Amino acid sequence: MGFLSKLFKGPEVDQEKSAANARKMRLLFNQAVENGDDYQLIFGYTEDVSWFNYGFVHGSKTKIGNLIVGWNEAGETIVAVPTVPDLSGCGDPVWYRRSEILKAYRNKYPTDAFIIYPDRKSYIGINAYDWLDDEKLYVYVSQEAELAAFTDFFMNRFAKK
Repeated sequence: MGFLSKLFKGPEVDQEKSAANARKMRLLFNQAVENGDDYQLIFGYTEDVSWFNYGFVHGSKTKIGNLIVGWNEAGETIVAVPTVPDLSGCGDPVWYRRSEILKAYRNKYPTDAFIIYPDRKSYIGINAYDWLDDEKLYVYVSQEAELAAFTDFFMNRFAKK
């Protein structure tokens, strides 16, 4: 690889650290969710955008929430488990069953997010990328194949208007 291609390529993924974090995600998810091994996993994050337009115009800071996102194709279910960037613990899981949600779709703007409306009063926007290198804000994990599988599941088996 030449100097210029190194200069313009993003930082390399530390596969060992990524694999260790994927194992931690699995352990936490399985502790929080009964039959956790029945779910495939990705890391996702959500942004607290309450009062979004006001905050956007007036410069308030967005809060990032890290999520371990599991999905089960047979049950058409997504489970979001809140966690922290160092994976030292997690909160209570929230289930989204396709049969029980109002709507779900992929929103491309302003960010590429998977949006789920469980009812008319609330929603969750799950952002997910192959990996993010800011370890203070996000879990460090490479997940290209997993993200492709989740996107396929979401778009073809879970999304509904």
